[in-house]
Amino acid sequence: MTDLIFTGGPIHTMDRLNPTAEAIAVSNGRITAAGTAGDVLALAEPHTTIVRLEGKALLPGFVEAHGHPTLGMAFRGKGVIDVRAPICPTSGQVMATITAAIAEALPGEALTVVGWEELLRPDLPEPTREFLDLLAPANPLAVLHNSAHSAWGNSLAMKAAGLGNDTPDPKGSRFVRDGSGNLTGRAEELPATLIMAGSPLRATHESAPGLLAAEYAAYSAAGVTTVGELAFDPKDRGLLRAVSGKQRSIRIRAYRMSNRPAVPAEEGSDDGFFREVGVKLWADGSPWVGSFAASFPYLDTETTQKLGFAGTKGCCKYTQNQVYELCLSALAKGEQIAIHAQGDAAIDMVLDAIEAALKQQPTENHRTRLEHCCLMTAHQFERAAGLGVTCSLFLSHVRYWGDVMLADLFGSRAENWTAARSALDAGVRISLHNDVPVTPSEPLRNIHAAVTRRTVGSGRVVGPRQRITVEEALRAVTIDAAWQLQSEDEIGSLEVGKQADFVVLDADPLGIPAEAIQDIQVVATYVHGVQTHGAGRWTVSADSAPVL
Repeated sequence: MTDLIFTGGPIHTMDRLNPTAEAIAVSNGRITAAGTAGDVLALAEPHTTIVRLEGKALLPGFVEAHGHPTLGMAFRGKGVIDVRAPICPTSGQVMATITAAIAEALPGEALTVVGWEELLRPDLPEPTREFLDLLAPANPLAVLHNSAHSAWGNSLAMKAAGLGNDTPDPKGSRFVRDGSGNLTGRAEELPATLIMAGSPLRATHESAPGLLAAEYAAYSAAGVTTVGELAFDPKDRGLLRAVSGKQRSIRIRAYRMSNRPAVPAEEGSDDGFFREVGVKLWADGSPWVGSFAASFPYLDTETTQKLGFAGTKGCCKYTQNQVYELCLSALAKGEQIAIHAQGDAAIDMVLDAIEAALKQQPTENHRTRLEHCCLMTAHQFERAAGLGVTCSLFLSHVRYWGDVMLADLFGSRAENWTAARSALDAGVRISLHNDVPVTPSEPLRNIHAAVTRRTVGSGRVVGPRQRITVEEALRAVTIDAAWQLQSEDEIGSLEVGKQADFVVLDADPLGIPAEAIQDIQVVATYVHGVQTHGAGRWTVSADSAPVL
């Protein structure tokens, strides 16, 4: 029985053997045919719905290989003040939004600012404990940096979080102290930053399902059908499983935070919508707060002096032996490993640890992941390829921060930031991600960034030699990202037997100038053959099928 047939527009399958099709047929949520319009339409039955694309493009649903749905949903909760740059592009708008929210809050109501970021809005003050005390004397007020690698809290926020001078630092992170050992109100690295951020980012049992459903809807609107949850806490397993199973709009592939205990999943619990696949470690921090581990210092500029990291290099959060032990344990248990590593010094350390672990525990097809890889060199990509390591790249860095990287942070070194061309030339299979909620999920703009490397500020091209082709970028948000999530047998390409997860676009990314890709709109999204986003005007009954 054929439930759906898609035809009437360009169809890109991402299957190297059959890269295009004139029509696709779907039965019971899976693809049952891909070929010529005549052959596929011959499968139509009286109940079959024909989706007439009317020139629109059909592709596999986009795959967000590195996101944080549970953190993203928290940004939608009560008491959260969202000042991310797309929402508040100027410092004045940031402060006006915060002061208005404080004025409306009840005394004692906890508030958390998310999306604080000074590089794109350089007039913002440092949100010290003293500054926040003056700003909100009657409310616990915390500020979470857009990277989530720094946070600040006023005195009431620290008290509400149960933080005192004798509070121990969580593993891999810290609460900053003064020379006398007293907490200053600043936290660095996860999980300390989330502790400082406070209760507004912790959804309640009652609110969590609705917040997560809203987060899923935002992914669907971007054409995304599968998301890697790269900061999974096993306590959220029930929530993710319940919402994913009920909504059936987003497939989740979860990576447990390494500082969270492993809790065995129940047998037979994998329905294809929620699956635990690995473990995640943060080897270093963020380039935007001075905590990523590079082999060279930041430039000494007015910006870096103001932010306090002029001439510094940052450092790793774990020792090589600690990373080795994590890798060895994960390999022995069959868990995929994902390691946040941004600076070249961190990447060297991590590759050393992975190589040592693989010598001790040889493992075929382990697909160990490096996340972000912003200063990874051509030599390091070659070494990674030799070890069977794959990389997920954050091209939004170039799109949004490219100008400030060149002018204020790294100079000419920024030309090789997220070096996608070097990765592919070395034989590394890559994905592109948005690290939601750091930047919105926008796969088409990721493709634009990878292909043009053009900034949204000045329009400058950052590192033209690192540009990749449109087809390569499309693979990085479909089949190659699915492979990275160990799901390539189910999703990522339009092949017979795979899940009917699709995105319909108002223009063909392979048929228009590269500069126009960022303007393509998502018309509809389908998961398991069911439309999860978009109007239904593109569908007609089978008796309206064209006669061929």
